[in-house]
Amino acid sequence: MHKSEETRGEDQIAANLYAFSASTGPARLPETEHLTERDLAEIGDLMNSLARLREAELALSEASRKYMQLSTQDMRALHYLIVAQRQSRSVTPSMIARHLRISAASTTKLLSRLEKGGHVVRHIHPTDRRAFVIEITPETAASAQETVGKIQSRRFSSAARLTSDERAVVQRFLDDMTEQISLRNAPWAQEPDPA
Repeated sequence: MHKSEETRGEDQIAANLYAFSASTGPARLPETEHLTERDLAEIGDLMNSLARLREAELALSEASRKYMQLSTQDMRALHYLIVAQRQSRSVTPSMIARHLRISAASTTKLLSRLEKGGHVVRHIHPTDRRAFVIEITPETAASAQETVGKIQSRRFSSAARLTSDERAVVQRFLDDMTEQISLRNAPWAQEPDPA
């Protein structure tokens, strides 16, 4: 089956979301004036690789969410609980609320939904009898490991194939890019202080 001209055009756009030349894109910005066409092409290729990684992560997240029949917030909460379990740490509802950046009321609803679905259990906190700790059920933890966990562990394999120096370069690049796009550097995204 041959792709239509429109579909081929869409594929070309998607494959080159970050392709730049000296006359377009970021080359108009002062900080890019010193870059050659080759620099711009390499940076475009790198940005496109990051875009493909992001798309693969989104597709995996969506597939796992559908498989487990949970919302994105539910999945984030379960992931947090799995990591906490690996570290032998107790998790309270307020910790989940802070991690997900949601209200206490929303956290209560989320935990009730997860508990009703058999994904988490609540226990009385061992040192504060007025509080609860939340644990992921063994069945949900196993299901997550058998699906998303196995695929996510392949990231480790990718990192393991790099030399120590290559990992340092990649980490420095990713940390720098994270800082550059942090909302701390976007005054327009800051929430106004309540008066």
